[in-house]
Amino acid sequence: MSANAQSLAADTATSPALLEIRDLYKRFSLSGDFLEQLHFKGGKLMRHQEFVHAINGVSLNIRQGEALCVVGESGCGKSTVARTVMGLISPTQGEIHYAGKRIDNLSSRQLLPYRRRMQMIFQNPYASLNPRMTIQQTLEEPLKLHHPDWSKTRIRGKVTEVMHSVGIDPDWGTRFGHEFSGGQRQRIAIARALAVDPEFIVADEPISALDVSIQAQVLNLLMEAQQERHLTYLFITHDLAVVEHFGTRVVVMYLGTVCEVAPTKQLFDSPRHPYTQALLSAIPRLEDKRPQHIRLKGEVPTPVKLPSGCVFHGRCPYANARCREEIPKLLETQDGTLVACHGVEEGRIE
Repeated sequence: MSANAQSLAADTATSPALLEIRDLYKRFSLSGDFLEQLHFKGGKLMRHQEFVHAINGVSLNIRQGEALCVVGESGCGKSTVARTVMGLISPTQGEIHYAGKRIDNLSSRQLLPYRRRMQMIFQNPYASLNPRMTIQQTLEEPLKLHHPDWSKTRIRGKVTEVMHSVGIDPDWGTRFGHEFSGGQRQRIAIARALAVDPEFIVADEPISALDVSIQAQVLNLLMEAQQERHLTYLFITHDLAVVEHFGTRVVVMYLGTVCEVAPTKQLFDSPRHPYTQALLSAIPRLEDKRPQHIRLKGEVPTPVKLPSGCVFHGRCPYANARCREEIPKLLETQDGTLVACHGVEEGRIE
């Protein structure tokens, strides 16, 4: 964890929650429309529905000024949480509160003031920019939407300012997205998010599609923007090395559920949940004082038919009968870590 991140963690430890997610669920139907769900079974007309259980009872809070990182295997629900928070998809159940106001039940018109305060940086800079628009038009669009009273001169001045802040030459404004490299495109995407001066940014794996040599540059740009603009991040990633350097707190997800929530240094020094321990043991290090790599047995269960009890019990070496039958609750331990594990609760896992 960097010195800047440590300082930020100390500053935000007692900050009020900017965003609260309460018991969030999201299911996607695989059954098609009503007629496609009907079929004959035993001579009777039956209705069959199948769902992907993408998010299952997620509860989180994000404090003002922090960078909350969400990690986990592909398909664990990280990006679904991000898109649900931003209102791009509606939750099946649960509530989302921003600055004390519930926002998941608002109409598009009612959400508009929050759109300026909450912005998103998408994973793929090749797909997130409109190929028919110049960079100038791309950056002017959110300003025209959220500030219809601004003059053309003021809008252009703001675009020039934000392009300078992310290291993009304003003279490139007449070019189109395909004329830029991946790193330059992601800088443009970051500029678009910063243009309306938001206070909260959801970054959905913003560096995973970039070359390793460019990732550090974009990550440093995000950290500089956080310090200069006092931003709050929900940072989605699968790269634990990035988390250790960037995050103030970490959320570990598995199959749509939260396994563990802890301050970054604490999580890396003493992971509590067996899944977190397995994830961290896989990080390659030159001088590794940790135990050997923990190899999990079995396959990740399908989110279409979730296992009973703890969703991790089929791959957990510490699972017992209770783990197979009862869903663990996210409980606070003595050191302040939140862990959803019967083994930790019972003292079987240290």
